[in-house]
Amino acid sequence: MSATTQSIDINTRLAIGGNTDELARVFKALADPLRLDILRLLRAESFGVLELCRIVDVRQSALSHHLKILAQAGLVSTRREGNSIFYRRALLLSDDTLLSVRQSAFAALDQLPLRRELASGIQQIHDERSEQSLLFFERHAERFLEKQELVAEYAHYRDTLHDLLDGLTLPPQPQVLEVGPGESPLLSELARRFQHLTALDNSMEMLNRARQSLAQRLGKDDTSPQVSFIHGDTRIALTQGLRVDLLIYNMVLHHIPSPRETFQDCAQLLNQHGTLLLIDLSHHDQDWVRESCGDLWLGFTEQDLDAWADEAGLGCGQRVYLGLRNGFQVQMRIFTRTQ
Repeated sequence: MSATTQSIDINTRLAIGGNTDELARVFKALADPLRLDILRLLRAESFGVLELCRIVDVRQSALSHHLKILAQAGLVSTRREGNSIFYRRALLLSDDTLLSVRQSAFAALDQLPLRRELASGIQQIHDERSEQSLLFFERHAERFLEKQELVAEYAHYRDTLHDLLDGLTLPPQPQVLEVGPGESPLLSELARRFQHLTALDNSMEMLNRARQSLAQRLGKDDTSPQVSFIHGDTRIALTQGLRVDLLIYNMVLHHIPSPRETFQDCAQLLNQHGTLLLIDLSHHDQDWVRESCGDLWLGFTEQDLDAWADEAGLGCGQRVYLGLRNGFQVQMRIFTRTQ
């Protein structure tokens, strides 16, 4: 008997001795193919009820019943995104008497390939989220910076951001990439710091505005090197062979359809020991930013970011949190490629 199996048996016996009802709820939840599919879908991503209905092709009332069973078994948890409820796998805690049972169930599910129709459904949801975000930027590019500043003004966290940049360990001539720079002053500040800088955006309108804003801030007589501009997303950057030592997302991740996949792409874009610097909002419940700023996600918990980073092979480094007067909180996170 392996050490893992022995550990599972011990913990299971303890659980049976202390709470047979809880163990029964877990086994009941796992004894249904549809609920197993749901757990596989929620491996490292959250979906709303209606999104899950479309992926698994089940009526909302029936799906809600299955989700309730999974929640009662401690296998899924909910997160409110404004007026919507999103589901994800539950975080497993070390003091859980059924920890080994739940871990083993998740591990077994993760070894199974996702059926083609489920993978296709996920991709369709991602495409629709991406289209929603892209349409917003195309329609509101002219006033986007103004809208964004209502939530988190760059000046409020600029000094802390530069302190973090000063403390990074980078090669002498690092390759640097900023994703979705827009009209923020950060791109011009990076251009004055680094010799090799690339700006990436999947909205041509926003990319053009980033180029114009950079020219205005640097001025004609500035001796900073030329900044490269790429129209596309991280997948495009990867196909072009781009690899960087420092990758920066400044208030961008909450506009991206699948943050989990973004972390995977970041790991591939980074050179060995490369750094991902992420600036975004902590999780909040101010739903008005969806319409005003085109946000797909209402910030992120540190547990979500840690889990996505760990899966992608990125080590978690320094973290800073800055509360703002309007109720939002900015989080700055540093991750390093360890694999």
